[in-house]
Amino acid sequence: MSVYGPNALDVSPRIGHIHVTVDDAPWHWADGSGEPLIIQGLPAGPHRVWIGLADPTHKILDSKTVDFVVPTR
Repeated sequence: MSVYGPNALDVSPRIGHIHVTVDDAPWHWADGSGEPLIIQGLPAGPHRVWIGLADPTHKILDSKTVDFVVPTR
């Protein structure tokens, strides 16, 4: 079943995916697994995670940014 690209527009119900950016990096990754998002190994200090809900053609439908602090041990 197509999850990405124009052919995925013909899938019913449509399957979306998320785009994720950590700490305002110039790149992101896309995930269509439906599994929980796990980000690990961040150093202590403040961080920002942006999550965008995208349609099959990667158009962002909604997004949210979460700011948090990883404490020192």
